[in-house]
Amino acid sequence: MDKSISRERFTADDQHLANLLFGQQNRNLKQIERTLGVRVGSKGVELNIEGDSLQVALTRRLLEELYVLLREGYPLYSTDIDYAIRILSADAGARLRDIFLDTIFISARKKIISPKSLAQKQYIDAIRGNDVVFGIGPAGTGKTYLAMAMAVSFLTKKEVSRIVLVRPAVEAGEKLGFLPGDLAEKVNPYLRPLYDALFEMMDFEKGQTMIDKGIVEVAPLAFMRGRTLNDAFVILDEAQNTTAEQMKMFLTRLGFGSRAVITGDVTQVDLPVGRLSGLVQAVDILRGVEGISFKYFTDRDVVRHPIVQSIVQAYERHRNTPASRPEPA
Repeated sequence: MDKSISRERFTADDQHLANLLFGQQNRNLKQIERTLGVRVGSKGVELNIEGDSLQVALTRRLLEELYVLLREGYPLYSTDIDYAIRILSADAGARLRDIFLDTIFISARKKIISPKSLAQKQYIDAIRGNDVVFGIGPAGTGKTYLAMAMAVSFLTKKEVSRIVLVRPAVEAGEKLGFLPGDLAEKVNPYLRPLYDALFEMMDFEKGQTMIDKGIVEVAPLAFMRGRTLNDAFVILDEAQNTTAEQMKMFLTRLGFGSRAVITGDVTQVDLPVGRLSGLVQAVDILRGVEGISFKYFTDRDVVRHPIVQSIVQAYERHRNTPASRPEPA
């Protein structure tokens, strides 16, 4: 027998929970087998796991943690299994219940919004405990989505009286001047992702009513100059496209009872060549300031379609590879 091959057993104590864990026609078990490269055989409420010793140990740990979630009434989806594997692969001692059961908000469509990675959990905890939080990392890691969920949660609990959603209107390959309409119509496409996130948290009519009443404000960064934002939850999205001056202007808008979340991806700066990103500068200047927290995401935290994680990884590899130079003529 190959010494690298290991076998372990997992036994559930409830047939109904076992059925949920295994999935219809053992679909969940097959997903675990494909992802971790192990064999999982089922008989009644018992599972026999076989494969590489480290992967077998990880599989057993995964099954134990998923079973606890099911016992707590958590609805298990295939994406949750992928997230759980990522979490436990990074930290075998992590407790999934502390992450997945940390409900931030329940959307209008009854969707439970909770962290799906260790970084997301740390991000949420940082927002709860700090006045200013920077969420920095690649697209698809939930930075803006979770910040929006926290903002709506704070508003619902009356911990703030309004939400202010801000984005810099920076040209990313297209020119504002060539877009039709007045200034508001020109910048609206830049703000659309914020509207989309807001309307996913609450139904369209309720969200639009809050906007009409000024309880929720969606505006380009330039509109923040000269204002003081009291008792507000403020989100600055796409902050990598702020200039150093704009970032300072934004941060000094915060008034009493307010908190801010600044999100961005320092690898996707669309500022003109030679202009320093306000987000990049803020990381250097504000690190260590009490009440300000920096949380970082990686491709491991991508929670969109699995292909997005592969795309982020490919671009990261390319960014870290010396650029090829054309042969001299």
